[in-house]
Amino acid sequence: MQPVAEIQKRVSERRDDIIQFLRDICAIPSMNSEIGPVGERIQQEMRKLGWDEVRFDKMGNTVGRIGDGPKVIVYDSHIDTVGIGDPSEWPWDPFVGKIEDGRLWARGAVDEKGSTPGMVHGLAIARDLGLLDGYTVYYFGNMEEWCDGIAPNTFVEVDPKVKPDYVVIGEPTKMNVYRGHKGRIELKITASGRSAHAASHYLGDNAVYKMMAVITQIRELDRRMRWGMGSHPLQGNPSIAVTNVEARTASLNAVPDQFTIYIDRRITSNEPHDDVINVIKGLIPDYLQDEIHVEELFYDTPSYTGFVFPVSKYYPAWVLEDTHPLVQAGQLAGQQVWGAAPALGSWDFSTNGTFWAGKAGIPSIGMGPGDEKTAHMMNENVPLDEVVKCAEWYAALPQAIRECNR
Repeated sequence: MQPVAEIQKRVSERRDDIIQFLRDICAIPSMNSEIGPVGERIQQEMRKLGWDEVRFDKMGNTVGRIGDGPKVIVYDSHIDTVGIGDPSEWPWDPFVGKIEDGRLWARGAVDEKGSTPGMVHGLAIARDLGLLDGYTVYYFGNMEEWCDGIAPNTFVEVDPKVKPDYVVIGEPTKMNVYRGHKGRIELKITASGRSAHAASHYLGDNAVYKMMAVITQIRELDRRMRWGMGSHPLQGNPSIAVTNVEARTASLNAVPDQFTIYIDRRITSNEPHDDVINVIKGLIPDYLQDEIHVEELFYDTPSYTGFVFPVSKYYPAWVLEDTHPLVQAGQLAGQQVWGAAPALGSWDFSTNGTFWAGKAGIPSIGMGPGDEKTAHMMNENVPLDEVVKCAEWYAALPQAIRECNR
């Protein structure tokens, strides 16, 4: 039997196991980057399938390895999720979920636990069929929701200190091959004032009022972006939004002496980092330049293991050309196992590609089941047929890479 037909046959035989595996890991809460328990369940599955190495890294991510060849491929699937809000508002248990209309409806089903079963089973099948000769392949189940790219950064620089040749990102792509997305910078802007009793507020210097003009300018800047300022043909339009505010005041009867806004600035490849910062600084009136300061944020929160790895909250945009051999291999693998080459596209949201491709320059593509538009919502769901069929693509890709690099 030809390898493609054998891949399809073996994935079909494992359909029930793949779906049950997905239900098992969705049933394990992994919010706030607490990925230890769900990592244990994933490692249990990999050991059952005979992966060569299975362990936690120093940060607490799950690392699985097959093979020891010179070419290295990492299959990246983040296994943490956002929270569920008020559980009473869910029509079903967000972790037990429900299967209806051929879909699993559960927290994490699409963002992003849906890619893990196909990766874990698909790569084991590829190994059994001799399709991984000359490769080292890793499954990397990691923390991503609170800081894109921090986990792969540690993969390369801390543990296991491996720089892959190629990366596959399992975020939802509707089974298309995605090859990039916008980046972002998280900033805070702080205005300083002087406190005074509200009854004689004119003796103070209200920090809130100083920020009003800046907020208005931010809204106007976003409007200009929607009209095409900084637009990219694949990544689309950039954006800027105020996402949180904080006032420091002695009491509800005092003038605030400090007011801070937090900014989410989505960037395209057309926008250099320093230019983005300078444009925002330029929104501050000249007479307030010494009283309002722009600061780039850093992430230094310990992981659940206590591991700390401080990184800037700058997440570069990235695009892989459609002529790149990895993109072509992604389409070839789809052609081989599904009979049609997947369409090319890009994500609206951000992924670990901000490090893999954006910072480290490692060729990366995405393939995952489901539609990103349901991520973080109560109707989050993933089509089970896509969960299973992605296993075929994950298994076929290494051989397709080999063919596209001849």
